[in-house]
Amino acid sequence: MPVYLIIDITIIDQDAYGDFVERVPAVVEQYGGRYLARSGEVSTMVGDWQPERIVLIEFESVEQVQEFFASPEYQALVPLREQSATTRAIIVEGYVR
Repeated sequence: MPVYLIIDITIIDQDAYGDFVERVPAVVEQYGGRYLARSGEVSTMVGDWQPERIVLIEFESVEQVQEFFASPEYQALVPLREQSATTRAIIVEGYVR
């Protein structure tokens, strides 16, 4: 069953974030992730949630997401992510009929 990594991002340093955005896709792909959405074009439908940017990445399993996060390649990028943005991330299990 697929799982989805949903990341809510507020950019605090555009230049550093741009560097992170250039480097992270190769790592996502290396660990089996596939971008489904990666945009600052977000519209609130209900409630007061006003995210600046949302990223949605599909993985085959929770374990695959955990491997991605723990990988040396991603861990090397974590300081850049932390310097450039405030992020919140969740994993949501997919629905298969």
